[in-house]
Amino acid sequence: MLSKAKILMRKGFLRIAAAAPAVNVADVDFNIGQIISKLQALNNEVVELAVFPEMCVTAYTCADLFHSTPLLDAAEEGLLRLKDFSTQIDTHFAVGLPVRANGCIYNCAAFIRNGKIDLVAKSYIPNYNEFYERRWWRPIQLGETVSVNLFGENLEICSGRVFNSHGAKVGIEICEDLWVPIPPSCRLAMSGAQVILNLSASDDLIGKYAYLQSLLKQQSARCLCAYAYAGAGWGESSTDLTFDGKAIIAENGTILAANHRWDPDDNTVIADVDIEALNRDRLHTTTFSDCATTECKHITIETSSKDSISAPKPLDKLYRYVDPHPFVPSSTEAIDSRCNEIINIQVAGLAKRLHAIRCNKLVVGISGGLDSTLALLVAVKTFDRLKLDRKGIIGITMPGFGTTSRTHTNAMALMDALRVTSMEIPIAAAVHQHFKDICHDPAVHDVTYENCQARERTQILMDVSNQVGGIVLGTGDLSELALGWATYNGDHMSMYGVNAGVPKTLVKYLVNYFAMSHEEGSAIRTHLLDIIDTPISPELIPADEHGNIKQKTEDLVGPYELHDFFLYYTLRYGFSPERIYFLARQAFKESEYNDDTIKHWLTIFTRRFFNQQFKRSCLPDGPKVGSVCLSPRGDWRMPSDASSALWKL
Repeated sequence: MLSKAKILMRKGFLRIAAAAPAVNVADVDFNIGQIISKLQALNNEVVELAVFPEMCVTAYTCADLFHSTPLLDAAEEGLLRLKDFSTQIDTHFAVGLPVRANGCIYNCAAFIRNGKIDLVAKSYIPNYNEFYERRWWRPIQLGETVSVNLFGENLEICSGRVFNSHGAKVGIEICEDLWVPIPPSCRLAMSGAQVILNLSASDDLIGKYAYLQSLLKQQSARCLCAYAYAGAGWGESSTDLTFDGKAIIAENGTILAANHRWDPDDNTVIADVDIEALNRDRLHTTTFSDCATTECKHITIETSSKDSISAPKPLDKLYRYVDPHPFVPSSTEAIDSRCNEIINIQVAGLAKRLHAIRCNKLVVGISGGLDSTLALLVAVKTFDRLKLDRKGIIGITMPGFGTTSRTHTNAMALMDALRVTSMEIPIAAAVHQHFKDICHDPAVHDVTYENCQARERTQILMDVSNQVGGIVLGTGDLSELALGWATYNGDHMSMYGVNAGVPKTLVKYLVNYFAMSHEEGSAIRTHLLDIIDTPISPELIPADEHGNIKQKTEDLVGPYELHDFFLYYTLRYGFSPERIYFLARQAFKESEYNDDTIKHWLTIFTRRFFNQQFKRSCLPDGPKVGSVCLSPRGDWRMPSDASSALWKL
């Protein structure tokens, strides 16, 4: 199965569609023509799996006509047409129709591919809505099968079956099945189904759509699956109800695609769902399989498939948005909400630590850069929450060989505006003495030249914290930890690393959030905005002839927006460099980064990520703020001497 998945799925993605074409009530020929036309278009878009609405072969609103022999005969003939047509396309699809068996009628989904038909019946038939569906259809229990002969072929109507499709596992449920306390999709997913198809005919009411979207997001998240939903729409009877023609695709808690309701022409959505990411999350979430052990009974898993194993068509267009900044929300409102939550997490962590050790003094190095600024702002907010005097925060600026007047001015002015204790301790003389002690030529601007400065600063912070009976607050962020962009036992070390869970691309938004909370023109806001605009630099190399920053971090290790992208998909999903490269090309296709640039910095990221693990193995405590973290105590346990051979691009 694993080898087949690699052959059939393209780069771990399965292209699926949800479609709600127009119907004529009880006009099977028209409806089949609409379905075939839609399937031809989807096949041209290389869609591998499609779902259509409940009873789309006949229309859902036929009412007592479902007990009419002509309609039932026509539905079976229409199914035969679709069966024959399926041999001409690569798309596998599910359509809804009534099926007679043993003197009953079943509300069925016919899953059709390569001339093969499987029938899945609706498990939960409501008797509370306007249609009183039990009047026409019999429910089927999980694991139950009913034999039926259609056009000379013996078939089984079932519930609770997992099917193979293009290297993925597929489960099916119908409309009301999703709304019950334990939907069939829960057990289908725990039995291996990575994609759930829902054929629906849910009428529209005020507020119902928002509830449905929430339900789909929750169910796809709970089941760690992709969920494709197609609802009845244009052409259904409006005698008592209306149907808006919903087409929605969700994946693990996120809506990937949704059409514009009420528009007959906008009745289809397509998305590439990430099967590889879903598989990784299921492996990582051990409680998922634990639950499956006790809950998955009466589920039948298809062991054979008629999938063609010919080479797949190239994946030249991706039907999903790949966010180039996965750590940063896309809307201003969402950013503000995220920033508020992150800051509260940071403050809560630091407040607990200070309270636990009965400490009212913090020592923090202030460089005039983003990270130390964020740490200082969190410290101030923490002291305010604990009702401690801000003077207990000792901010120390330590100008060295590369310190510019811009960062020095911002550091001093910010500490003054925030009313914390400020100190200035130049390090040049001490570092020159150290160069003399270890016989290092100060004209050689190598790693020794840089790290001597970083360790001198850390020594000052540690010693001052001893003097005042406080602790050193670390400033390093998540992105620097991933790249190892820290001096071992220098800025790498502190008593509490408040920024340890915050990626670099998010730091500036947090600082900006603080800035916007102060009045326009205020000193705090003015200096915070200038800090945001200052190039990122450790300032360990002397400035240029104009006094400007010469050593820019992103010139040395690469753009942080690329590294944060690589970091997210490395930690969150465990993807290979090849797959991350593919996703990055999609995400940054409108940016300044060409393919060679992305590949270059991804290679650098992978090398540094492996080589610098030893620094992460002895990190100070710090709060986790998101799903991705590098703490060696819980989130990331990796040998410091692991080989990166398998991760070479």
